[in-house]
Amino acid sequence: MPRKNMPTLPKRAPKIDTRRGAKKKPCSFCQHGVGSVDYKDLAQLRKYISDRGKIRGRKVSGNCQQHQRDVTDSIKTARELALLPYTQRTVTERRGGRGRDDRGPRGPRPERDGAERASDAEATMADAADEVVTDVEVEEAGE
Repeated sequence: MPRKNMPTLPKRAPKIDTRRGAKKKPCSFCQHGVGSVDYKDLAQLRKYISDRGKIRGRKVSGNCQQHQRDVTDSIKTARELALLPYTQRTVTERRGGRGRDDRGPRGPRPERDGAERASDAEATMADAADEVVTDVEVEEAGE
């Protein structure tokens, strides 16, 4: 049940659609009387692909529904046959960031406990091998 003392908000004005009276782009295939779209005509198909490799929509390209479907199928076929790329490589120029050149050379690595233990074990094994060789040399010298 609504309260009687609550103030009512003013109603919003409806949004005005600026495109309502705008003229729609004509389908270039219908204008030229093209029956079907060829997947081998790469120059024609590139007009309907964005700079990132996406297929442009009907409202952007101006194609009718049937020709847009044909363009989409042709682009997908050309991509499968490696005539067109799935995506375009984008190059960004960044200043700063995480590149190695920005930070300079690395300093010395800190010693770890595991690394120290491994070097101690190697030294112990080397000492033991020296002792064995020494014992063999002593026995040979004695004969």
